[in-house]
Amino acid sequence: MPFPVYLSPEKQQELASIAQRIVADGKGILAADESTGTMGKRLQQIGVENTEENRRQYRQLLFTSPNEHLNYISGVILYEETLYQKADDGRTFVKLLRDNGIVPGIKVDKGIVNLAGTDGETTTQGLDGMAEACAKYKKDGCDFAKWRSVLKIGPHLPSQLAIMENANVLARYASICQQNGLVPIVEPEILPDGDHDLETCQRVTERVLAACYKALNDHHVFLEGTLLKPNMVTAGQSCTKKYTHQQNALATVTALRRTMPAAVPGVVFLSGGQSEEDASINLSAINNVPLHRPWKLTFSFGRALQASALAAWAGKKENIAAGQAEFMKRAKANSLASLGKYEGDGSSAAGQKSLFVANHTY
Repeated sequence: MPFPVYLSPEKQQELASIAQRIVADGKGILAADESTGTMGKRLQQIGVENTEENRRQYRQLLFTSPNEHLNYISGVILYEETLYQKADDGRTFVKLLRDNGIVPGIKVDKGIVNLAGTDGETTTQGLDGMAEACAKYKKDGCDFAKWRSVLKIGPHLPSQLAIMENANVLARYASICQQNGLVPIVEPEILPDGDHDLETCQRVTERVLAACYKALNDHHVFLEGTLLKPNMVTAGQSCTKKYTHQQNALATVTALRRTMPAAVPGVVFLSGGQSEEDASINLSAINNVPLHRPWKLTFSFGRALQASALAAWAGKKENIAAGQAEFMKRAKANSLASLGKYEGDGSSAAGQKSLFVANHTY
């Protein structure tokens, strides 16, 4: 009996091509998929009311930045509300992005819920009805999707139950996406909360990624048409021992080399509450580790691309250009970092400010 074909050669080619476009040299992803509640917290920091129009105005600021940002940003992750909003010129944001050669993506998970019987561990919900939603998102102009799972480091954490449950839900999500023409970004985020050291984070990251790729294989996911969005390997926020960017980078690349198949086109790191500068410098150091790295190693940053832009804009029309200039500065910095050429600047409005949020949710 012949082995069943899960994806046609044409669909495999389409998915692989989209993934390669997203990790093109010197480019990465703007994660603009903050939920309404999370966006409200960001706007509150600058004294702006959390209305749909204010959220639209802010996303428009980012998406209509001067064309230079097209050299640095390959894809944008959208929240469903943003997917159907329009720019002032009447174009949907999706059309605006596509007209500029940027790949639109969509957050498809429905948030985290507690895993009963565990010490505050979680799984992610949203699989019900996801196939129909993905088909609609594809028809409406999206070419990739994102699903975030969350794991914690602590005494006896993460549990094997949490690791396996989140690996399997990520694999099921990835399979559904690919059947509907979307490249799945697989995001098993290990939170930086805690006082664990760098070595502990590396060991946990290796366990989590090994489980994820076993599950992806079990679910027959076409790896060439996926991307990984992991945490960088860093010590916990409360760890008293300090590590260099080079130590973080070596631990990160070592963990990836031990667990991640070379078939995957690239890694788009999350920033995980690091300051804008730390995220960029760590990414640059990762791209300078003197070990073989068969994948592209770039960025999918939210806070670390937006914090300075948000502060400069402050909700005022007259500050749009200033906000865009800050966004461009960070986009360029991370573009250089993805090539291993960023040496630090620190001149951004929020460059050195920690962006850590305990038990962060989107």
